[in-house]
Amino acid sequence: MLYGDMTDDSIQNQIDALRKQIHYHERKYFIEDQPEISDQEYDRLMKQLEHLETAYPQLVTPDSPTQRIGGETVLGTSVLHRERMLSLDNTYSPEELYDFDQRVRRALPDQPVTYVTELKIDGLGVALLYENGRLIRGATRGDGEYGEDVTLNLRTIRAIPLKLASIQPIPTVLEARGEVFIPRNRLDEVNRQRIAEGQAPFANARNAAAGSVRLLDSTITASRPLDIFIYTLGYAEGIEITKHTEALALLTDLGFRMNPYTEIHSSIEDVIAYCHQWTADRETIPYDTDGIVVKVNSLRQQEMLGTTAKSPRWAIACKFPARQVTTQIEAIDVQVGRTGVLTPVAILSPVQLAGATITHATLHNEQELIRKDVRIGDIVMLERSGDVIPKITAVLTDQRKGTEKIFRLPDHCPVCKTSVQRSEDEAAIRCVNVVCPAQLKRRIEHFASRNALNIDGLGPVLVDQLVEVGLIHDVADLYSLKQADLVNLERMGEKSAENLINAIETSRRIPVAKVLFGLGIAHVGANVAELLIDHFSSIDDLAVADIEDIESIHGIGSQIAESILYFFSQPRAQKLLKRLKDAGLQWTAGLSELPGDSTSIFADKTFVLTGSLSTMTRSEASDKIKARGGQVSSSVSRNTDYVIAGESVGTKYDRAVELNIPILTEEAFTEKL
Repeated sequence: MLYGDMTDDSIQNQIDALRKQIHYHERKYFIEDQPEISDQEYDRLMKQLEHLETAYPQLVTPDSPTQRIGGETVLGTSVLHRERMLSLDNTYSPEELYDFDQRVRRALPDQPVTYVTELKIDGLGVALLYENGRLIRGATRGDGEYGEDVTLNLRTIRAIPLKLASIQPIPTVLEARGEVFIPRNRLDEVNRQRIAEGQAPFANARNAAAGSVRLLDSTITASRPLDIFIYTLGYAEGIEITKHTEALALLTDLGFRMNPYTEIHSSIEDVIAYCHQWTADRETIPYDTDGIVVKVNSLRQQEMLGTTAKSPRWAIACKFPARQVTTQIEAIDVQVGRTGVLTPVAILSPVQLAGATITHATLHNEQELIRKDVRIGDIVMLERSGDVIPKITAVLTDQRKGTEKIFRLPDHCPVCKTSVQRSEDEAAIRCVNVVCPAQLKRRIEHFASRNALNIDGLGPVLVDQLVEVGLIHDVADLYSLKQADLVNLERMGEKSAENLINAIETSRRIPVAKVLFGLGIAHVGANVAELLIDHFSSIDDLAVADIEDIESIHGIGSQIAESILYFFSQPRAQKLLKRLKDAGLQWTAGLSELPGDSTSIFADKTFVLTGSLSTMTRSEASDKIKARGGQVSSSVSRNTDYVIAGESVGTKYDRAVELNIPILTEEAFTEKL
C-alpha cells in the first residue's frame, strides 16, 4: 500500500478510524466475551494500523492498540505480573511460517534451532504464583503487565495444585502460566443450569470459562467444570533450566496438568506438517483449539531473539483456517429483545458448518446491514466465529442475478406496531413500548433473575407457560399469582407451586436498587441502579428528576439519563410502576440501606470475605453488608475492619491473622446481621 500522495489529515483520519474499530472489537472480545468478528478480520485491522504507523511514526500515540498487548482488568484487585505476559503474533499460512523461520535463523546464524509446537487452547490465560511451593495468587493476563486477582476462583479448579509436588530443589518463587477452559461436552450442562436460573446461555466454551473465572461468587465458579493446561514457566527462582521443554518437564514434576500433544521439531517443514495434522484432527479432542503455538526451544536463543513492544520474536501462533461455507439468504426476520432492540436476522438455506446445521445468522443492526449491503436472495459467505457463532463475513455480489431485495428495519415494531426510536448516539433501533408482547417474556426473566428480584424457580420455560396461558401480562401480575393458579401447569406440582409463591413473596423485601435494575430500563445495569439509588434514595424521586440532576452523578452520561427520562415519561410505565409499588416492593432505600447509616454496626466499616459460606452466597453477603452502610473489599489491608471466614479459606485469612484483624465466623456474622 502506498501512502506518499496522501495528506497528513487523511492519514490521521484513517488511523483514528482504525483505532476506534480495534478498541471496540477488543472490548467485545476481551471484556464482554462477545466477539463480533473473526480473529483473522481482527488481525487484518491491526496489520493495517501497523502499516500506517510504520510509514508515519510521528502519528504513533501511547494509547494506540499497537502499543499494548490487549485486554483490560475488569474485576478485582490489579496485580503486577513477575514477568510481562506477552501476546503472540499470528500467521495463517505455511508461507508465513517459513518467513518466521527465516527471521529466526537470520538472527541466529550458524546455530541449530529446534522448535516446540503446542496446541493453542481457546480459553482464558492466567498466571499462578507460588512461594515456597504454595499457591499464593492467581491472576488473569489483563494488559500483560497488570492482571486481575482471581485467586479464590482459581483455587476451585482441581487441576491447579494448591501445593506443589515435593521435588528437590523446589523453586522458592515460581509463576506458572496456563489456559483455563471448559471441555465442549461439559458446556451443555453449564448452559442448562443458566437457562434454569433465567440467564442467557454462554455462546461457546471460551466465554463460559472466562465468565466463570471472573465471577464475584467463587461458590458458583466451583460448580463449573473448569480445567486448565499449563503451557509455560513465566518466572522461577532457585532453579537452572536451559530449554522450554525442560521447563515443561519441571512443571509436570511439580504436579501441573500439561497438554499431551506437545512435540519437538528440528525443521519448519515438520512444524507445518504438525499444523496440517491438527487442522484436520482438531475435532477429535474434547476442547476448543484455534491454532498451534510455535516456540524456539532454547531459552538462551529466546533471550537473543528478544521481543517487540507486545510480542516475543521467538514464538508465533499459526491460526487454523476459518470454517466457511456459502449459502443463500432466503429472508430477513426482525427479532425484538428484552430492551426493545430490533435485530435483523438472516434466514438461511440450511447448510452444514463445523458439525452443525446453520439456518440463522444475526446481522447485528441496520448499520451493519447497510455497510455489508446484505440483501434478501444474496449468496453469502458464512463463518462460525470461534467455531460457534454463525456470522456472515462477505456478500458474493458477483453472483447476484438482479432479483435480490434491499432490506431495512421497519419504522414500527413488527410485533406491537409502536413507532421505533432511532438515535444518532447508538446503532440500536428500539421498540419503546414497555408492554410489547415480544419483550414481555424476556423482561419477566430479567426481572426474576439472580441480580434483580431473585425469584428462584421462575425460569424461561415457566415464564413461557405463564404468559401463554394468560396468567401474567406484565411483571406486576406475578404478585397476584395464587398457588391454585400454578398447580395445573406442566411440570408444576403442589410443592413447586408453593416454593414459587414463597420466592415471589420473598422478593417483596429485595432492596430497591435491585428492583430498579429489574425494571429493565435501557442502559441501566446493576451498578448504575446502585448509583441512582445512592443519589435519589427512591424510585419516586428518580422518576421526577430532571436530566441535569441525573447527569450530575459521576459515571452517568447523557445516554443513560435520556433513557431514564424516556422510560418514566411513558404512561404505560407509570401504570406498571404504581402496581409494583402497591404490591409492596421496596421503593425507597431503608435507613440501613442509605450510605453512612450511623445506626448500623456495619456503617463505615470495611469487610473482606474469604472461603465459602453455607447459608448464603458471597454476593448475598456483600449485599447485606452494603445495605447496612458497610463496604466490601477484595483484599485485606490495615484499613480492613473485619474478615468474614467461611469454609476453605484462602490467603486472605492468613493476611488477617498477620495484621491482627478481627475474624468473624459465618455464625458470628449472621448474629451481627
